[in-house]
Amino acid sequence: MLQFITHPSEHYSIAEEVQMAIEGGCRWIQLRMKDASDEEVREVAQELIPMCRETETFLIIDDRVELVNELRVSGVHLGKEDMDPMEARELLGPHAIIGVTANTAEDIIRFKGKDVDYVGLGPVRFTTTKKKLAPELGYEGVREVMAAVRAAGVELPVVAIGGVNADDVAPLLAAGVSGVAVSGAIINAPDPVAYTSLVMERLLNPIK
Repeated sequence: MLQFITHPSEHYSIAEEVQMAIEGGCRWIQLRMKDASDEEVREVAQELIPMCRETETFLIIDDRVELVNELRVSGVHLGKEDMDPMEARELLGPHAIIGVTANTAEDIIRFKGKDVDYVGLGPVRFTTTKKKLAPELGYEGVREVMAAVRAAGVELPVVAIGGVNADDVAPLLAAGVSGVAVSGAIINAPDPVAYTSLVMERLLNPIK
């Protein structure tokens, strides 16, 4: 699975980014506007909702649980300093997608038996779109985390995040993750639609 994470760009509006990702085959969008006001996020989300509904694309919003509840989008992604996922579940109900951020195996294992839907594990490598809040994992670090998590009996889907590009897909799948989250590699590609298609192809048919 591929999650496309929006990011401010000199070349495209967020709606244009999302449209290109959808055209490339992505069906899971995270609207991430860390420094924006709720009103700014609301305005952009209202642009994205029709195109996501038309294409049966999941739309989740980073952090803003109240906005997710108001706009009735698919769900929310919660960082370590955001609302507690169980509180978000109480507010959003059983059908909302709730994702959480993790940097270590311990971060993931603590969600064993909890009602969350996926984990974003990273950073795979440092990236300009994320603050350097945790050590870079690399492929081997991801592999070690996933081995510990599965040994602990945690079967939550894990999505690798942080500087991920198309060439990382096969090694990360081999390391045990369920999918990848991509932002800058798509936005900065000469042809974002084609690049999204390439990532999707490699997810479906990993290079051996």
